[in-house]
Amino acid sequence: MKRNSKIALFCSSVLISASLITPVYADSNSNGMSPGTPENQNYSISGFISHAELSNKLQQIEHSSQGKVAVEVAGYSNQGREIYTATVGTGDKVVLVESEIHGNEKTGTAALLKILQQLGSNNSAEFKQLREELTIVAMPMINPDATELNRRGNDLSWSEVVEDFPQLENASPSWNYYTYTNKYWDYAANPGFDVNRDFNPDLNYTPQPEDFPGNSASPGWYITPESQTVRDVYKGLQEQFGKVNVFIDLHHQGQYVIEGTDDEVTLSLSGLFVPNPNSEEGAKYSEYADTYNAEFSKQLNVAAYDALQQMGNSPFDNISLYPQGLDLPGTALGSFALNGSGAVLFEVTGQTQSFGQKKKGQLVKAVQTGLYGIFNSVASEEVYEIDADDYNDIPLTDR
Repeated sequence: MKRNSKIALFCSSVLISASLITPVYADSNSNGMSPGTPENQNYSISGFISHAELSNKLQQIEHSSQGKVAVEVAGYSNQGREIYTATVGTGDKVVLVESEIHGNEKTGTAALLKILQQLGSNNSAEFKQLREELTIVAMPMINPDATELNRRGNDLSWSEVVEDFPQLENASPSWNYYTYTNKYWDYAANPGFDVNRDFNPDLNYTPQPEDFPGNSASPGWYITPESQTVRDVYKGLQEQFGKVNVFIDLHHQGQYVIEGTDDEVTLSLSGLFVPNPNSEEGAKYSEYADTYNAEFSKQLNVAAYDALQQMGNSPFDNISLYPQGLDLPGTALGSFALNGSGAVLFEVTGQTQSFGQKKKGQLVKAVQTGLYGIFNSVASEEVYEIDADDYNDIPLTDR
């Protein structure tokens, strides 16, 4: 891939990129790639954050924080857009949070920017404790090419992958490669990958042709620059701190109800993405048996759930447990959980472009509330007092 020329082209157009976005349609979930994306809906992305706006906002936050928030370019997308990290805090407990690995799942980005603004400017005792106890690394838009296209998949062809990895010349394209066409998307003309199936628990893995095309229960390959960037940030934090204590991934899902009710789900949580390496089912992950910590992941999820329940009788009550029994080592959550991180998935209802500004604000607030529940419990170490079995009391999602 000729990324240098793409970077130059991007830099010359970044100031006008936001105005070039036109309304598009929600991913109709073709190829069975992932559950939960609503079908047949026309969305406007007006009011959500473009990559150019993100760049400007992060610069403003860094400046106004007077050194509390440090913004860096961690890598570049295939089309040359910056992938940022924003780091705040000096503690030895490391929390890595990513958003918008799918470009049409946008409320997490808005929530992270609000949190960074607060962490960089609020000098209350609560926020001082967070900065002293935690090092929070936010990656608020890790798939910016998909963001600009308002779609799930990135902007990358198989031929470009082979250009980067010549050993794959005779391999079949990976199973998560989007090339379909329907009334909403034309991936045939502009193909891409589901980046959240491109992770591998072996953080030093290099693509091997015998591992293609793979499947949903197999590890990924780090063939996309977006997953490579997240992996490199994760490895860098491991080298600096010894481990990444917590990894949180902010997503969207379809529109569901709490099991046994008609109550529409606000968001779903989960901490389990692969079978336990100590179990018969998870024996293929046995090399990670000493690092995997399902109990801690459950405690973190309960911390988020409890914080949301404290909001009172409101839509924030409708928090559910995402489907369990998964085997998804190609996700960032699955790979990083095997490497010892407590893992938390946020799945906000729907593609929120369809809900208008009021609903968007409620959902952004829900994500903020859940994240602060995790941050505060880890900073105070109260998370370790949570009964992990309470995880099983979170109501299930009726899908």
